[in-house]
Amino acid sequence: MLSPARPAPARAAAADPDRTVADCVGRLDADRLRGDYTRQGSFLYLDSFLPPDAHAKLAAAARAMQADLNRNYLPGHKQGGSVSRHTIDEQAPYIAELYRSKALIGFLEKITGDKLMLSPDDDPHAYALYYYTKPGDHIGWHYDTSYYDGRRYTLLFGVIDDSTCRLDYELHTRNPDVPDEAGSVQIADGGIVLFDGDKLRHRVTPLGQNEMRVSLTFEYVTNPGMRPWKRFVSNMKDAIAYFGFRQVFKQLATRRATGL
Repeated sequence: MLSPARPAPARAAAADPDRTVADCVGRLDADRLRGDYTRQGSFLYLDSFLPPDAHAKLAAAARAMQADLNRNYLPGHKQGGSVSRHTIDEQAPYIAELYRSKALIGFLEKITGDKLMLSPDDDPHAYALYYYTKPGDHIGWHYDTSYYDGRRYTLLFGVIDDSTCRLDYELHTRNPDVPDEAGSVQIADGGIVLFDGDKLRHRVTPLGQNEMRVSLTFEYVTNPGMRPWKRFVSNMKDAIAYFGFRQVFKQLATRRATGL
């Protein structure tokens, strides 16, 4: 009688995001990457991080949730679609598990030098998908401004990139002692970009005809506290520019109803 086949190691790892990340970071020189990150003013790009099986799970989830995206258009600044963590929680638990991976958070702490915490449960940006699906979709030059009492770090994954879009960036723009340094990358499938959003000026160039680009971002904070007026500003920005009022205020309404 034949024994049941065992899953291939790569497939088994893909089913366990924490194990996947542990395998990935085990092959990296964290000390060297920490030096690169510091030298570049809190910015790091790796063109290879997640293995193909894990990346395929992200791409499949992104395609499955495309019907749920909220599109927005801000003249002169951005055009595109977004899916918040609230929808991801319901439809793609693998992404939520990857966000909470202890191996991933430990790696990011080694690179940034900070003790990192998860974003609050009512933050729709904690982990979110950003879609460029129509010609001209883009986002102009900006910083990922933190409204939290501490720092907020962005980890960006390349999920789907059948496009000519590029992530353009400028390093050291808020450090008067170091000259600005311009750069541009097209994020590889499974590649990552890590940066302090308050320090990196960046944009995504416009999508062309018959193209598609989807990225996944994780946000980690050093202090999850936020002053009430900043919370209001943050919620309104997210509702208007990203996820829509229904998604942004859905979790807040649930918390009030349950008394949490």
